[in-house]
Amino acid sequence: MNQPSRSNKWDQHYAEHPANKPVEAAWVLKQHLADLPLRGKALDLACGLGGNARLLAQCGFKVDAWDISDTALTHLNNWAAVNRLPITPMLCDFEQMLFPYQQYDVIVISRYLNRDLWPQICQALKPHGKLFFQTFLAPVQPHAPKNPAYYLQAGELQTLINSDQAWSNFRLEIYGEGWLTEDESSHRYAWMIAQKRPAQ
Repeated sequence: MNQPSRSNKWDQHYAEHPANKPVEAAWVLKQHLADLPLRGKALDLACGLGGNARLLAQCGFKVDAWDISDTALTHLNNWAAVNRLPITPMLCDFEQMLFPYQQYDVIVISRYLNRDLWPQICQALKPHGKLFFQTFLAPVQPHAPKNPAYYLQAGELQTLINSDQAWSNFRLEIYGEGWLTEDESSHRYAWMIAQKRPAQ
């Protein structure tokens, strides 16, 4: 699927979101705020309406928010301006870009999975930086992505940390799998928090 059709799909999706409806952050972030650094620069990757970005900015972070939907980023930019919070939205096609090297103290990714990006995501974190990650757990679920490639397999994140070269200097701090309720619906998720260790 090419970029225009992907961006149009998500623009239509977010255009239907009521302006006054709250935008929630990922469960793994909300439940583990104490694991965040005290300050720094954060990235909300595939941010959508920016629930993670909004919470991170409220916690004192300068936040970059990347997504392929201009409609979603416009909603987020307007909210950030009204609330005077340091969020910088950027329209991105992740498959056509290079991530900045060691720029972020925190990266949060929720409800998004592209395994080809793992090396870039790992490199974008600073040493001691933390990744908060949560997405759908197989098998395919109702009211969720229809493509099985967008689902994690049971134990997949743990295997990555232990065996994949891109993750060789990461330490798994928190891991879980199970049912979570978000946005008034329940899905099976896998989630983790991993910290990047300095190079030896």
